[in-house]
Amino acid sequence: MRIVTAEEAVAGIRSGQQIYLHSAAAVPEVLLEALVARAPELENVRIIHFHIEGPGPHLAPEMAGHFFHRALFIGPNARQAVNEGRAEYIPAFLSDTPSFFRRGILPLDAVLVNVSPPDGHGYCSLGTSVIAMPDAIKAAGTVIAQINRAMPRTLGDSFVHVDDIDLGVEVDMPPYAVRLAPIGEVETRIGQHVAELVPDGATLQMGIGAIPSAVGQALTSKRDLGVHTEMMTDVVLDLVEAGVVTGARKEINAGRVVATFMLGSERLYHWADDNPMVEMRRTEYTNDTAIIRRFKRMVAINSAIEVDLTGQVCADSIGPRLYSGVGGQMDFIRGAALADDGRAIIALPATAAKGTVSRISTFLQQGAGVVTTRAHVETIVTEHGIAEMHGRSIRERARALIAIADPRFREQLEREARQAHYI
Repeated sequence: MRIVTAEEAVAGIRSGQQIYLHSAAAVPEVLLEALVARAPELENVRIIHFHIEGPGPHLAPEMAGHFFHRALFIGPNARQAVNEGRAEYIPAFLSDTPSFFRRGILPLDAVLVNVSPPDGHGYCSLGTSVIAMPDAIKAAGTVIAQINRAMPRTLGDSFVHVDDIDLGVEVDMPPYAVRLAPIGEVETRIGQHVAELVPDGATLQMGIGAIPSAVGQALTSKRDLGVHTEMMTDVVLDLVEAGVVTGARKEINAGRVVATFMLGSERLYHWADDNPMVEMRRTEYTNDTAIIRRFKRMVAINSAIEVDLTGQVCADSIGPRLYSGVGGQMDFIRGAALADDGRAIIALPATAAKGTVSRISTFLQQGAGVVTTRAHVETIVTEHGIAEMHGRSIRERARALIAIADPRFREQLEREARQAHYI
């Protein structure tokens, strides 16, 4: 590894090349800004990444023609670019993404990565985000790293040796901090319903947002919960400190919180630093259904934008407008359903747009993407209750979903269900 300035580090990136950017809270902002500063001299540099925190300067409209984002998951700062055609979306299960780099499906000329300083053995840590980075580093022609004194040193699949880094830029910039979403009455009721389905000793997967936060608050009476998830947030830390999450009954990785990336507060990042309870793994492990199903009481909690009366779950678009991505929902829905006493939950508010639109619909909107199929779906939860889908007919599903829809829409849904001969 050669220590250089940020400008020197990105000077070798050429027009038409394809690079991979460290994602989530671990965005190598100094390197990215230095690259964007070269925009006038670059054309069609393709930048692959998952959701990233921060402004994402390469996504600005004036960067069209210079940089082209290829999204493996669409974050808020990339939605406009994707839906305007200045970027594109690659639908993929999160579990598959490391193999895209390893197999050359997405060839890489360079990676921009954000790591902790090397330890006494020469190993840097990927810190808050592993995902597919180990495979991207092996596949890339050039590895450019922010050597970041403020990046927590996390354990697991997160280590990169200095011999595998070509150019290093020394910085001192904490990973992006994210605050928990406020919890309202709707989320509180959803959290209470979900908590009813979580037995003591269960292993949990859940994401970020008001609903996972509400679920966390509703789990404080549980005992010996474990965590095997893709995303770790402050909810996990709160449950650890409350003595609720111990991991003592996990069938594998007992006593450890396993995740592939974390998004949260500086408090979360500080807690994870050099903490042997925290194990950061590649998505080929965290999201492998063969691993997930080994947890006897696996409970996967995921969200949705819309669910139709047959149980089809749209989670990545609003009609044809791309909104997020497939992510790990199907990995965990299927893995939890295959577990001996597992439970796969889709939790969502019954309405959107300030109560004017029902999220439970007779048919998905035209152009809506089906992330979880009607054959995979198991349990749907809204603030109005719990609807079981597994092993249920279309008629049974329709009636169960109408019962947990907002009362203002139930009559209309029943009428449309009859017209469709669902009931």
